[in-house]
Amino acid sequence: MTGSSAGSRAAAGTLAAVDLGATSGRVILGRFGGREGLRLHHVARFPNEPVRTPDGLHWNLLELYRQVVEGLAAAEREAPGEILGVGIDSWAVDYGLLRGGRLLGVPYHYRDARTADGVGRVHARVDAAALYARNGLQHLPFNTVFQLATEGPLLDLADRLLLVPDLLAHWLTGAEAAERTNASTTGLLDARTGEWDVALAEELGIPAAILPPIVDPGASLGVLSPDVAQRVGRALEVTAVGSHDTASAVVAVPSTDRDVAYVSCGTWGLVGLELDAPVLTEEARLAGFTNEGGVDGRTRFLHNVMGLWLLSESIRTWERESTAAQRSSTLQELLAEAAHVTTPVAVFDVDDPRFLPPGDVPGRIADWCREHDQPVPATRGEYVRSIVESLAQAFADAVTTAAKLAGRTVSTIHVVGGGAQNTLLCQATADRSGLPVVAGPVEATAIGNLLVQARARGLVDGGLEDLRALVAAAFTPERYTPR
Repeated sequence: MTGSSAGSRAAAGTLAAVDLGATSGRVILGRFGGREGLRLHHVARFPNEPVRTPDGLHWNLLELYRQVVEGLAAAEREAPGEILGVGIDSWAVDYGLLRGGRLLGVPYHYRDARTADGVGRVHARVDAAALYARNGLQHLPFNTVFQLATEGPLLDLADRLLLVPDLLAHWLTGAEAAERTNASTTGLLDARTGEWDVALAEELGIPAAILPPIVDPGASLGVLSPDVAQRVGRALEVTAVGSHDTASAVVAVPSTDRDVAYVSCGTWGLVGLELDAPVLTEEARLAGFTNEGGVDGRTRFLHNVMGLWLLSESIRTWERESTAAQRSSTLQELLAEAAHVTTPVAVFDVDDPRFLPPGDVPGRIADWCREHDQPVPATRGEYVRSIVESLAQAFADAVTTAAKLAGRTVSTIHVVGGGAQNTLLCQATADRSGLPVVAGPVEATAIGNLLVQARARGLVDGGLEDLRALVAAAFTPERYTPR
């Protein structure tokens, strides 16, 4: 994709973004400079499939690391000698524990059932209201602080905790650091100061010494170690970006206005506003809103909605149920079928905890409908339409609540990420919110990753609004008007 020369540019150059989502990862090259604006080129894409062992659900992080190194090597072959650096972003909250640089066990997946035990252990020491006043996080049972409460003796053995993108950067360069936007999802960062809440960690029995130094987006993490550089083909520099994928995605919202809401829509739907300071009221806590760090010290005030996980897990269920003689429908086929559903469908609570674990999501939707005297979908198309309408209602409600809690007016909703391709969902969100929806770019996370790197290297300059002006010029979004 190309765009005009919006935004200030100092030089031309090529950068690599490693963008890891909950179901897949990718390596993308971004080329900056001249009148061509920003151009993206996908180099590698690979699955991110969890592994279940007798002790629970884990990320296959060693395979992800292998794919990242191979993807960077492929990028170097495609642009030999051109790549100026690389940045890594991923999902939040999950981590590895290390001792002497060695990983202690395979990192758990946030959907593993063990996290529920940690909630009671943490709240026995610090109640929910007091915890929110300090860390500003929406209560989610898989927040890092709750996961750590289940580690037991392993926590005493560890001398370092690294979140997923920080762990990968450590394996690439040897650096031990915590990027601030992702650190803000742990529950151990002070929401007001943006620094580790050492007193809270110690109060919860978490050794503060395992918490690494915090760095901001744009900081250098060093160059690839000699063995990695040999495999990649060159010693690239690794730069910290908004390593929480939502933080990077919000950088690439193509609007310079402050009266917009965003929906970063992928496996999760992150719905909210960008603010200059956190909202730590009891009303915000009870409404399930979180205050996470953004690039340039901004606050991402948002609500986590279950997201496209409901669709992808439903499709996995139907694929398992299909016989050898049956052909499983694709997502696009199911969405087309859903678009032709004319009968009313149930609008269910997508944030019901029953939908969090992997498994039979359609069966759980049917159970929810029976329990709430709602019509049970009769076909797969009706299930998909019910999911889409329920997500759209959740997005609309979250925007309304965020605006009220923050004292802001919202004129437009920007949908970025994979959900921007879902025309049925975007139109339903416009209809249910009564606000225009602007959809795109799809690769917002990778774009935000690349923009932070580019600014750190002098390829572009200015604040977030300048970076967003560049995105607005380079990528043409779709617009949906409420019907």
